[in-house]
Amino acid sequence: MTQYALFKGCNIPARVVQYADASIAVLAKVGVETTEMPEFNCCGYPMRNTDQQAFLLSAARNLAIAQQAGSDMLVLCKCCFGNLKMAQYILDGDAALKASVNHTLMREKLQYDGGLKVLHLLSVLHHEVGVKAIKETVSAPFKKLNIAVHHGCHALRPGKITEFDDPAKPVMFDALVKLTGAKSVDWGRKLDCCGAPSMGTNDLLAADMMNKKVASALDAGADYLCTACPYCHIQFDTMQAHLPSSNGNEKRLPPILYPQLLGISMGIAPEILGIDKNTLNINTITNYLKAEKKNGK
Repeated sequence: MTQYALFKGCNIPARVVQYADASIAVLAKVGVETTEMPEFNCCGYPMRNTDQQAFLLSAARNLAIAQQAGSDMLVLCKCCFGNLKMAQYILDGDAALKASVNHTLMREKLQYDGGLKVLHLLSVLHHEVGVKAIKETVSAPFKKLNIAVHHGCHALRPGKITEFDDPAKPVMFDALVKLTGAKSVDWGRKLDCCGAPSMGTNDLLAADMMNKKVASALDAGADYLCTACPYCHIQFDTMQAHLPSSNGNEKRLPPILYPQLLGISMGIAPEILGIDKNTLNINTITNYLKAEKKNGK
């Protein structure tokens, strides 16, 4: 069984615990074991644009902990993933800076040497596990379900650093959705930001960006938005229900986390996947699944 050090970040344990629960459940189904490291700290992103040394030290400490444990990192949050990859890129390209960071880490008998794999959940599923192995675990595929895939920003760009997917024409997330039997629809604002970075500083802008994405997905016939990042999920789940509509669009489109979508197609119980912890129109998700099963769609 393949094993990874699971990096949850800060938001997931506090606000989107169902993301971790669902991920652990589906990973176990495909033979991937995760170990949570209680020593992990913030990925360092909040300090990235204000104090580079603090950002790198925070990120490097996590990398060093995983390295010491002998495990590659499996990251759920795309913001954390992109930030840890950026820290690796900077440190691996600057020996003096790495030595400076390691000098501080020595106080805890830690050291980051490099060579550690930092992978997002979707990358582990698609590249490490493989679509064939996942397909073999899908016992209850969807028949008629349209999904609007939301990629998020931090995993895609900058592409040469994250090495996640083609930032202009990503295909991995769509392929993973198709494994569940659902259709990944094409939609105009597929690669647009969800608006979450503007929350707290310009809520009207955040609402406008989110509402335009929702309208675009609805126009494409989507039944749900599919996310794989806690920040994006919170934006579409919690904030969509409360932010003002900026374009007269009052329709809401509930999000579902990818491991929840995959888990349902694997036959995992909704309560294990934390479906009831999603906020927006949660009854529509469970009712849809019941109707699909009953009608044999």
